[in-house]
Amino acid sequence: MTTSSGNRDEGLVRVIGTGALGLGVINLVVGGGIFALPGLVAAELGSGAIIAYIICSITVALIFLCFAEVGSRVSRSGGSYAYVEEAFGKFPGFIASILFWFGFSALADAAITVFMVDSLAVVIPVLKSTLPRAAFIILLLAFLTIVNVRGVKGGVRLYVFNTLIKLVPLVLLVIAGLFVIDFQNLAIPEWPSAANIGAGTILLFYAFNGAESALNASGEIKNSAKVVPLGLLFGLSGVLLLYVGLQTVSQGVLGADLATNTVAPLVAVATEVFGDWGGKMLIAAVVMSIYSNLSGDMLGAPRVIFASALDENLPKSLAKVHPKYKTPHIAIIFFATVIGVFALSGTFKYLAVVATGSLLLVDLGVIFAVLRLRQVHGMPKPGEFKLPFGPIIPLLSSVFVIWLLFQMPLGEATTVGALIGACVLFYFARSGFRKRRSAAA
Repeated sequence: MTTSSGNRDEGLVRVIGTGALGLGVINLVVGGGIFALPGLVAAELGSGAIIAYIICSITVALIFLCFAEVGSRVSRSGGSYAYVEEAFGKFPGFIASILFWFGFSALADAAITVFMVDSLAVVIPVLKSTLPRAAFIILLLAFLTIVNVRGVKGGVRLYVFNTLIKLVPLVLLVIAGLFVIDFQNLAIPEWPSAANIGAGTILLFYAFNGAESALNASGEIKNSAKVVPLGLLFGLSGVLLLYVGLQTVSQGVLGADLATNTVAPLVAVATEVFGDWGGKMLIAAVVMSIYSNLSGDMLGAPRVIFASALDENLPKSLAKVHPKYKTPHIAIIFFATVIGVFALSGTFKYLAVVATGSLLLVDLGVIFAVLRLRQVHGMPKPGEFKLPFGPIIPLLSSVFVIWLLFQMPLGEATTVGALIGACVLFYFARSGFRKRRSAAA
């Protein structure tokens, strides 16, 4: 490992292997958005949507090659936060931690919790009422909290099970759909414009968000130098194959109608392929997919809080490890509470758009961490993953991420900027308080 802090003993149990990490990546990426994605991309690019998939896959591959190198060198909990903190110090690390666990994970999880309840309310009308709705959200988060507090193995088993269950209808749709597609619908009569390709690529990058969260539990990964690169490769390859398969089947089955169906295109495709029961199966899959996302994030995101508290950036109580279950139980309970507060309010849903901007900034920090760790600690040692071609891949990745950041709407950019400003004020106010307390002592 690179430094003593990079592989410190945190009192956690290392049980996550390549398969579990790869499924965690698939679980956290394939969320509710996939059920609208084919129609949204087709609205931008028509039958030329595959072009955006190719560009997006290259972009994501470059970014996560950087994650693979840093992740193989820094094995403590926190994922992206730990990587940034290890490379640049506590202040940038603190900002990265808040952007990740709050700006990305908590707000996005609260938003999809609201969306999940809204979806269930269609078939269970009582959930439209305030008290039953609140009770359902509290019970859901309480269940996820208990499972994850009682042990990382239980949390891993839960998200692995949920991931496999939610993938079944999607994989079935791809396999069955391949036998009924009209190949004329896949022809590209006209090359899309550069503007449309850019819009489609940004849209797809949004759909790939979340793979970073699978690395939050890096302090519980068995052999980071080996498991992190292989797990990312396995997970992201699976996501890409699934996305391309769903887009191909959707375009081949619905043709030009796909571009006009941007709300529930996969439900329409399933209805065409299987009949009415297929559409109902996909509606159930929407709920299961969101629930699976939550179960995965309840495992990973609290580890960012735990790691930040361990580094004394957050209250020390959040760094406590359960004496029996060896899990960061206070951080897990705290994270679930934050999600619950925002989900119960039901008024902040628009804040979910901040998630992508927050995550892009964290990704940029991890990309630069590759170069910084090489500068400070030298090239990766034998057994650690090393990017080829010197600094070319990190530099190319940073160009793509900066370009995407410049595509953000002004309102979203302002909100992310305000969050960073609040982080800066909190950090220096807390530092000043500590100095005054030390002087008084």
